[in-house]
Amino acid sequence: MTVQSDGTVRHEVTVDLPPEEAFWTFADLDRIKPREHNLLAVPIAETVLEQHAGGDVYDRGVDGSICRWGRVLAFDPPHTVAFSWDIGPDWQVTSDRGRTSEVEITFTAEDDQRTRVTLVHRHIDRHGDGWEALRAGLDAPDGWPLYLGRYLALTRDELDVS
Repeated sequence: MTVQSDGTVRHEVTVDLPPEEAFWTFADLDRIKPREHNLLAVPIAETVLEQHAGGDVYDRGVDGSICRWGRVLAFDPPHTVAFSWDIGPDWQVTSDRGRTSEVEITFTAEDDQRTRVTLVHRHIDRHGDGWEALRAGLDAPDGWPLYLGRYLALTRDELDVS
């Protein structure tokens, strides 16, 4: 883990998958995002990362309600997926695009069967007052490390997502 002065948080893991498979496993964000990370008033039925630049990232509740909390900035299989983080320090969605940060996940072949997956969450300071606490939450064990741990387990067929 690395934290930079502008609020950038960086985490890396290496998975025993070729880049193409590593990419598509991560792109199925529904299988990685914990259901308890929820801004809806009802339980989450699914998390969707639309698989094209300009798409949305959102949670759909069991009642059909939707919480859009990001925008897909890049979708370039098997190299990069990036999306905005539109959740502020108050853990509410913001519509002010000047107060959002960016999450970029890159997939780099280590060899034919191993891929380094790098997650960089940058520009957290754009969120304004309270951004340091937001950064701390994203970097805490139940933030990005939890997501990457679940991703690792999924790549090893160890994650029960039922």
